[in-house]
Amino acid sequence: MTIYHRGLRGAISVEENTKEAIHEATRKLLLEMMRANDVQIEDIASVIFTATADLNADFPAYVAREMGFQSVPLLCAREMDVPGAMERCIRLLMHVNTTKKQEEVLHIYLGEAAKLRPDLVEKNKGRQEEL
Repeated sequence: MTIYHRGLRGAISVEENTKEAIHEATRKLLLEMMRANDVQIEDIASVIFTATADLNADFPAYVAREMGFQSVPLLCAREMDVPGAMERCIRLLMHVNTTKKQEEVLHIYLGEAAKLRPDLVEKNKGRQEEL
């Protein structure tokens, strides 16, 4: 069995700039990414979180620590402030060790963030239902 190092992408919109809303959205995104790709915490090499400038009530990585990501390197950064870009959005790049091939991994976009990659959302619909 070959183990590959893969990058999983995901994003989620956040209702408001509160600690609770950031935590809820981050937890939902992490759990869905892990479920959809059959990933356990010990499979995760690192996670990079970005948040738009209008989300500063707390760090998304704090939620991962609460979920048990104690030994996983985590990094938070600010998303580029591009005029007209989606507001109140958390994005992440999760590096995992998996047996899945590149075309088998599912990148997860939830809420309004689904507008960022409608191609992947549509492609994943059938595949997620199979799980």
